Amino acid sequence: MSQPFARYLHPFDVAHHPALEPEVKRAILASWASDRHAVENQPAMRQPPELKGPVSVDDVFAALRSLDGPDSQPTLQ
Repeated sequence: MSQPFARYLHPFDVAHHPALEPEVKRAILASWASDRHAVENQPAMRQPPELKGPVSVDDVFAALRSLDGPDSQPTLQ
């Protein structure tokens, strides 16, 4: 993404941003969850260039899930 997202310090800053469309939020968070942002020797952490410090991939996934609303449940297959 080419937009400057450096102002976001945490995945929930993206998820709760009032001016971003849900699909933009999902695109940003999905990008952050990507393995290309994995921190070397710390596979559970991500360091997107837009952030000043690493974040937990669990936090990224939790922010993504929060976009689905409180009543959504993952489906087991």
